[in-house]
Amino acid sequence: MTGNGRDSAGAAPSRSLRARYDSVVAAEFADQPMRARPVQYNFFARPSRLFLMEARTFGLPIRALHVYREESATFTVRVASAMTMVDLRGPDISAAETVTVLNDLCLMAPGALLDPRLVWTEADQRTACVTFTNGPHRVTATLTFDDDGDLVEFWSDDRPDSSSGHFIPMRWSTPISEHRDVGGMHLLHRGSAVYHRPDGPFTYGDFTIRSIEYDIAGPVIEGRRP
Repeated sequence: MTGNGRDSAGAAPSRSLRARYDSVVAAEFADQPMRARPVQYNFFARPSRLFLMEARTFGLPIRALHVYREESATFTVRVASAMTMVDLRGPDISAAETVTVLNDLCLMAPGALLDPRLVWTEADQRTACVTFTNGPHRVTATLTFDDDGDLVEFWSDDRPDSSSGHFIPMRWSTPISEHRDVGGMHLLHRGSAVYHRPDGPFTYGDFTIRSIEYDIAGPVIEGRRP
């Protein structure tokens, strides 16, 4: 059972990807849901992830940047390039973003799912569990598939809600509502990001993939590539 439906037979594992999205994102610091076109890079040999979103809130430009590199993560949000509204770093955000890296592998990188850092167990014909170990971080997730073998749900209890600036243990899921064929692979096209809060599910992001490219060079961040 693979993590994201049908893959082209014999395809060599990809080393990297770049994904571009249309998105609607809700955040504690924003006055209303923000429309944006984020870009994301993933690298698989030494798991790395860069996610950049530029949007506007209260009429001002904001820049949100997730960086996961060398088993450590940071998340920063700056307003008008002058004020930092969010600055998360340390072991808690690093462990949480390891789940995000695992989610990316399952949803967008079929060739990477045989990585020895991933351990799979099949719960039943429609459900599989995976454990991902990267350095000091060990996270787990459960994947649900439909009758066609398409991945329709990914959830984990290892990615706490940090939207308030504090890490609150909570289930996180990424339900997938639409798939499309991309370069011989059957991948997600539209999905959401949800925290399952005590007062009910909170969908903080809706994402539609505009494009996915594989085996690309990454951007230079802080003077170097991932």
